[in-house]
Amino acid sequence: MASRLGSLHRQVARKPLAGLSAIVTGSTSGIGLGIAQCLAMEGVSVVMNGLGKEEDINAAVASVRERAAAFDQFAAKNEITVPGPTVVTSHGANLMKITEMKQLVSFARSQDAFGKHHDGKIDILVNNAGIQHVAPIDDFTSKAWDRVISLNLSSVFHMTRLVLPSMKENKFGRIINIASVHGLVASTNKSAYVAAKHGVVGLTKVTALETATETNLTCNAVCPAWVLTPLVEAQVHARAKEEGISVDEAKGLLIGEKMPTKDFVAAEEIGRACAYFCDPENKGSTGTILTVDGGWISQ
Repeated sequence: MASRLGSLHRQVARKPLAGLSAIVTGSTSGIGLGIAQCLAMEGVSVVMNGLGKEEDINAAVASVRERAAAFDQFAAKNEITVPGPTVVTSHGANLMKITEMKQLVSFARSQDAFGKHHDGKIDILVNNAGIQHVAPIDDFTSKAWDRVISLNLSSVFHMTRLVLPSMKENKFGRIINIASVHGLVASTNKSAYVAAKHGVVGLTKVTALETATETNLTCNAVCPAWVLTPLVEAQVHARAKEEGISVDEAKGLLIGEKMPTKDFVAAEEIGRACAYFCDPENKGSTGTILTVDGGWISQ
């Protein structure tokens, strides 16, 4: 009986992501922050990345560190073996610049990121960074187009290309691309965003096929619908102003038009989806395009 209880205890305390390390782009707010928080709660050391006000970035990093500390306490209490403390740090690379993406990856491999216990591996890459620009095609400037494509699509390619060699060498890797329901369907006035996210879905499939014979290396995409992020908040306020309605009314119209659940998706849901794909035992899930969309594309 005692051995059986001990076995059950170990199953309850199982934390398969403990000790892994990750880069999560665009993680100082919104969906990316939710992903970083979720991974830290599972014992993943995280390099966060994002641009913004220093105080906002510091607050985001602090919130993820709180969850990392909570995991470390849990691990100690439940005798979960980990190589060292769960570390959270950040790097302000501009993902529209290849040189800065290289600096981000080099930083994540260094002991400056995670401390002396770090073995230089990048186990997980979550490509989440993105921006939006809304305008009909004939009013869409080439500058706005280039910016959206650069961050939302090209950075996914470049970051993937930079981490793949070491993942292949280490015989383990998890690449998760945060696409969008707009990687599967379209909406008006979002030509660059829709094109970029469709591209991310395609790139995910190509990456999965090219790495299919590698040992325990997978690439998957998560396609969220409306999550109440700063990016979506801006669209809500713009619609409220344009139509002369309240912000709450604009929110209701936004989700009511597309999502049968009539509710925003929580960033934490996207984080949990990422945690599933990151599990070392989930080797068969690759090239998967997972929608978390409140029923949007089922209509």
